[in-house]
Amino acid sequence: MCLGGCYDHQGVTSSVPPAVRRKRLPPSLDVRTLVRYYRCMSSGDLAQRLRDTAALLDAFAPSTDALRALEETSNAIDAAQAQLTAEMSETLEHEGEGYSSVKAWLRDQLRVSSRRANELVRSGVTLKQIPEAVELASAGGMSLEHVKHLSYAVTHVGPGHTRDLLPELLDVAASAEPAALRQVVRTLRDAVYPDELDQAWIDGMAREDIQVNPVPDGWHVYGFLNSTTGAKLTTLLQSLSAPQGADDPRTSAQRRVDGLERLLDSVLENGLPGDKGVRPHLALTIDASTLMDDAGAGELVGFGTIGIRQLQEMICEADITPVAVGGKDGVLDVGRSSRLATPRQRTAVLARQGHECASPGCRAPVVHIHHIIWWSRGGPTDLANLIGLCPRCHRAVHAGALVIDPTTHEFTDRHGRLLPGADPRHHKRRLPTHPPATRLPRAS
Repeated sequence: MCLGGCYDHQGVTSSVPPAVRRKRLPPSLDVRTLVRYYRCMSSGDLAQRLRDTAALLDAFAPSTDALRALEETSNAIDAAQAQLTAEMSETLEHEGEGYSSVKAWLRDQLRVSSRRANELVRSGVTLKQIPEAVELASAGGMSLEHVKHLSYAVTHVGPGHTRDLLPELLDVAASAEPAALRQVVRTLRDAVYPDELDQAWIDGMAREDIQVNPVPDGWHVYGFLNSTTGAKLTTLLQSLSAPQGADDPRTSAQRRVDGLERLLDSVLENGLPGDKGVRPHLALTIDASTLMDDAGAGELVGFGTIGIRQLQEMICEADITPVAVGGKDGVLDVGRSSRLATPRQRTAVLARQGHECASPGCRAPVVHIHHIIWWSRGGPTDLANLIGLCPRCHRAVHAGALVIDPTTHEFTDRHGRLLPGADPRHHKRRLPTHPPATRLPRAS
């Protein structure tokens, strides 16, 4: 078959690693041929051929073959772009169109981001340095992300070591995702330069930093941890943020935040060994009328003014201590430490709910024990008035998005609509130790 009168497709031989020799596009869809021999046709003809090729993918069955073909084609086109970018750097064609750099031409003419322009330039250089990688990339057998890790190998392992192990590296690129190639390259670097491992550890300790700064809508946390401290934090977060079953609706980021909150709550509630169990405290300054009437705002020491809904959530599980405030109330004694659920009450709530959040449809673990009739509104710290919630649902309750009926203990939205699952069967599932019950016990 001849495409453009210049290439015999049947005469092609390939030394692509075996791992990438999977089902290819049929000859009529071989985009590699079109890209490799783009000079045999005008740019308009090439673009039309590619569009025709994409249209023919509808003939593939099943869709898995079409997806593989599209990915292979996309990789091949990316490789061609990278090689043309390297060629432009040598011929300086971009200067003829009034651009001072190849990256500037790519950003303006191809309308790509700076990151994409850098990727094309870097990949073009690497493919020129490693001719053996060109065939695999042009065949669509690896992506430019794979090429990026080969670039790292050339720079940080050295051209000689990279070339010695190139067949193995290309086999990994042809058969695994980019992260696997990255790990192989990093392992190779560590084997070639073992002394750099200790130096990296020392350098990491010199960079240690963590800052927590208040911003209008929360806290901005950033910094740098050495490898040991970072591994400890990662281990803790992974342990605390594991999905609660296959149907856990939380994203990984949400699970990490919930896990960190559980860790912080544990320290704040129980103290550290060196503190002899004395708990550190957050400080809130609240006017008496704000506390009792659900109106106004509070002051979170170290952050600033917070709204009434956030304030209500925080005091829901807080120890209230006597403070002097302004206004007609003068000194207000709110030292009712028994308002927090006792350990036995918490255990009973967890057992009653199977350690799962009571909100309908939520299967996240219980973190907070909430007063159904809010403590600030006169609700008692009795088992009948306590319910276990996850942090997200607890915030939703105090934000008004979830409403718990103080009589039936059923959940509704802010418009009073009963939530799916908020029925006797739902609560019966939650109360395996109380067979007669059809819902949470009524508040006294």
